[in-house]
Amino acid sequence: MSIHLDIRLKRANKVYYEGEVLAGVVVLVSKDAVQHQGISLTMEGIVNLHLSSKSVGVFEAFYNSVKPIQLISSNIEVAKAGKIPGGKTEIPFEFPLHSKGNKVLYETYHGVFVNIQYTMRCDVRRSLLAKDLSRTSEFMVHCQPQKAKLVPTAVDFTITPETLQNTHERSLLPRFLIRGHLDSTNCVISEPLTGEVVVENSQVPIKSIELQLVRVETCGCAEGYARDATEIQNIQIAEGDVCHGLSIPIHMVFPRLFTCPTLETTNFKVEFEVNVVIVLHDDHLITENFPLKLCRI
Repeated sequence: MSIHLDIRLKRANKVYYEGEVLAGVVVLVSKDAVQHQGISLTMEGIVNLHLSSKSVGVFEAFYNSVKPIQLISSNIEVAKAGKIPGGKTEIPFEFPLHSKGNKVLYETYHGVFVNIQYTMRCDVRRSLLAKDLSRTSEFMVHCQPQKAKLVPTAVDFTITPETLQNTHERSLLPRFLIRGHLDSTNCVISEPLTGEVVVENSQVPIKSIELQLVRVETCGCAEGYARDATEIQNIQIAEGDVCHGLSIPIHMVFPRLFTCPTLETTNFKVEFEVNVVIVLHDDHLITENFPLKLCRI
């Protein structure tokens, strides 16, 4: 006997704020009537912290600090033991979204070493001979937008062989001059990162100009921290030997789920950076790094 179980939230985009009510229906579809021992819903919000392979074993104290952090956990019974008739049955539910104790509901974020996830699980308990049914659905939590107005912080940059940091043989580098600006490093997460880059001159032809968005995740405690930077996305904004003196626009949209407002807590931090990468034809990589502060307004 096949039974289809599903959780449907009323909000199509599945985005909620703290204090709101998650409303929806539990849907059961079956050809015949089904006996059950009760139907329950569990809502959970968990921060999972992982250590990169290079950090494991470095700090003994890490193992206590990287335990999952529970932000929210509640359970309701949507139906007492009984029988569900054949066909389609919809059971409505409402769940208030409140954090556990004095915890803060951080924004949903899917990272590499830090993962903040909110899920709703429906369990249909059945008799010993029949298998219990379970269905999990993820929903998104956004932090409350800040009231204060965001002050844009424009950044101008000039890249020459002299401005590069990690070079051993500066004298062997080809000559180049690249200018540009980012309109703001204080970014609204729902709006694109904008700016421009101009190649004034370059001895060696340019192969490509790219924008690289990087997440910097820090996990740890008082004894020490493991800080890891990983790429979220890489966008090519120019290909080939671009015209010198031509303004090339910078435009990058922050991807949903993989970015969140910049976050700093006692056990972990989530920060973001952008790299402007110029690849020369001799495969020299020129990178200029800019820390970003993301927020929601």
